[in-house]
Amino acid sequence: MNSQVQIAVEKYGKDASRLMDMFHHLMHEKGFVDDEDLNQMAEALDISKVDAEQTLSYYHFFNKKSRGKFSIYLNNSLVSQMMGRAEIAEAFEKATATEFGKVSADGMFGLFNTSCIGMNDQEPAAIINGVVFPKITTYRVRELIREFRAGKTAPEMINSYGGGQNQSSLVQAMVTNNLNRRGSVIFADYTPGEALKKLPNMKSRDIIEEVKNSNLRGRGGAGFPVGLKWDFCTKSPSEDRYLLCNADEGEPGTFKDRVILTETPHLLFEGMIIAGYAIGAKEGILYLRLEYEYLEKLLESVLDNFRKKGLLGKNVLGIEGFNFDIRIQFGAGAYVCGEESALIESCEGKRGEPRNRPPFPVQVGYLNKPTVVNNVETLCSVVKIILNGAEWYKSMGTKESSGTKLLSISGDVKYPGVFEIEWGMTIHEMLEMSGAMHPKAVQVGGPSGRLIAENEFERTICYEDLPTGGAMIVLGQNRNILEVALNFTEFFIEESCGSCAPCRYLTVILRNKLKKIMDGKGVAKDIDDLVHWGQQMKKANRCGLGQTAANPILTSIENFKQDYMTKIEKGKEFDTKFNLEAAIQESSRAVGRFPQTY
Repeated sequence: MNSQVQIAVEKYGKDASRLMDMFHHLMHEKGFVDDEDLNQMAEALDISKVDAEQTLSYYHFFNKKSRGKFSIYLNNSLVSQMMGRAEIAEAFEKATATEFGKVSADGMFGLFNTSCIGMNDQEPAAIINGVVFPKITTYRVRELIREFRAGKTAPEMINSYGGGQNQSSLVQAMVTNNLNRRGSVIFADYTPGEALKKLPNMKSRDIIEEVKNSNLRGRGGAGFPVGLKWDFCTKSPSEDRYLLCNADEGEPGTFKDRVILTETPHLLFEGMIIAGYAIGAKEGILYLRLEYEYLEKLLESVLDNFRKKGLLGKNVLGIEGFNFDIRIQFGAGAYVCGEESALIESCEGKRGEPRNRPPFPVQVGYLNKPTVVNNVETLCSVVKIILNGAEWYKSMGTKESSGTKLLSISGDVKYPGVFEIEWGMTIHEMLEMSGAMHPKAVQVGGPSGRLIAENEFERTICYEDLPTGGAMIVLGQNRNILEVALNFTEFFIEESCGSCAPCRYLTVILRNKLKKIMDGKGVAKDIDDLVHWGQQMKKANRCGLGQTAANPILTSIENFKQDYMTKIEKGKEFDTKFNLEAAIQESSRAVGRFPQTY
């Protein structure tokens, strides 16, 4: 057996559910996982090669061949394009003498597109050999390629550090936090560990009831009541339960979790400990997107410190029988893994395909045990609720949306970054706060959300009106709405798991119909078709990605139909000259049937 394969397999106890970790090990060591690696790994884990290969082939950052000594992933999200990505891409191609999607002839450089990498507040941005390079200019591109050819490594090309923990010796990243507004919950001052001191004097039931009374709802977008989810999990009979934290943050336009993980990781881990105690979990897993791998040393350092203080491990906080630890599970580039059942599948070393429900994860989740999946912001909020009480938390926000919300604001604004607000702020106030420049539209909640026009700027950000997971992309008057819809639709095509036929096929059909209109070849019926097919997407797909994949087109037609109509020649209707009845006359006669019988 290849020594690196053997090391990877033994490092993770020959446990097939840790296949993702084994692949990550090989990717770090040699840059790819080839067929021979797959054969040896499958044999060692007693699984089929097909099972191993289907996991490997599913994720964007895994590959079977070398992607160059320097693998360059340039973000192709909407905001990146708005901030001049095309010019940067052209500079990379010219400097490396290769094209995107290929490796240069000398094997030095691989150029690849990638979906949003959580840097929309500092675009254009790229990841090169794991190092994030924000705010890239054409000069910087030429400098990077020149120095790489001269023998420099990617870390050696870090020329400045962002603020806060980005300057830490454990991080040393060029990423900036852009924390533009601190609120009363997530980024308010507090003493680490204070909330945990309350746990020995509280029963798990007390914690669940306090969270229930706070009206805390999940901050991932769906807004399911957190205390109720925990309650359901505890009522599912099992000796083993699990807590999974969703830090995948793959929605284009969102980057709030990045700032939390950088500046207050202890707050998140305290929230996981509280949640673990409440539901009786034996293990917590932080599912972290690979784009944030540069934070690994910092996060592991915090976890090690927690273990030394008795906050993780056996009899946590001196509570007899509360044995709980946390591990980090890296993803590998798959937007759909933000859906909780797909995230669970990925944690088990499989393709990140959503499961059919019921049963729900709180009944049958990770390793077929009852599992709670909460996101980063949700678990951080729990700490402050236990510290200050449910009534304090409910004093902020609106009736149905208590507490605060983190917004990731980017696009045509003077102050892109993270803002902590109380629920109930209007879009107009948000635009003023972030210094919006002649706003034409706002994409609320990322591509899966809603594109709103100026007539909706007085609506409020809350579950009762405009719910959002936090992504807010501001579009100025000069932006082409159809190009916005096209970018988002192509994103959904790229990120579809391919399991549901409508998601697999209709997204492509929608994209092609949209491009037909953009090319000036559309007719009025094309717009009707887009609406009809888009509505079918909502009904026919099983997960949130498929159900919302048509939202960019549907909401842009709803609010900016004139932008579509200006591309269509008035009075022009497409005539195929095809007569169905005439075409089937001969076959109908052959079988003794006639068209009118159908």
